[in-house]
Amino acid sequence: MSTIISLANQKGGVGKTTSSINLAAALAAEGKRVLLVDADPQANSSSGLGIDIKDLKHTIYECLIENIDPQSAIIHTEVANLDVIPSHINLVGAEIEMLDKDNRENLMKSILSSLRNVYDYILIDCSPSLGLITINALTASDSVIIPVQCEFFALEGIAKLLNTIKIIKSNLNPALRIEGFLLTMYDARLRLSAQVHDEVRRHFGDLVFNTVIARNVRLSEAPSHGLSVIQYDRNSKGAKNYINLAKELIRRNKA
Repeated sequence: MSTIISLANQKGGVGKTTSSINLAAALAAEGKRVLLVDADPQANSSSGLGIDIKDLKHTIYECLIENIDPQSAIIHTEVANLDVIPSHINLVGAEIEMLDKDNRENLMKSILSSLRNVYDYILIDCSPSLGLITINALTASDSVIIPVQCEFFALEGIAKLLNTIKIIKSNLNPALRIEGFLLTMYDARLRLSAQVHDEVRRHFGDLVFNTVIARNVRLSEAPSHGLSVIQYDRNSKGAKNYINLAKELIRRNKA
């Protein structure tokens, strides 16, 4: 039975998609069977793993709106053990189309239920919003990873996300838990990074991952080549950070 984890933060530019791609690849490198669900209309998790999104017949959009079998939307990547259900720009209008559907908050849960025995981990890259698709992702998930960038206003909007999680726990998914806060874009040269690091740890304590994702040029370059950083440069600091994160996540879920 797989563990389903959403990566969510309605604030853009926090390293959410970068973390989705590279955590998925790192878990796969650790021998886990992984499915990455791209639930962001920008489809950056899809293109960042070398998937050409222009000519796809089936994506998460068709699964949600047209009840397409999710197996037909799965794409096997060049990374061993890593599959993707890609996204498409059509997902922008999906929330309006979902409004008339019965049980609309549980559509993603229904889609992923048939895949839980196939994978060890299912990661959902959420869009930078708290709309119906993100609510679907959180309703389908066992837990949520919240990336937080080590920059000014890092905690801006976190209260709103935490309130959304609280509402979903109360009404849709009582078992939902916070897997952890992931500090991203850490720059050891900057006092601000250290201050944000300390502030997040002071607020959230043990909920913060020990692994911190440092700013890294190779990490920024990898998506333009359609590769995870582990494929692009396994010896880079970025690759090592995500491999450490994958190991920490595996330990947490065994505990």
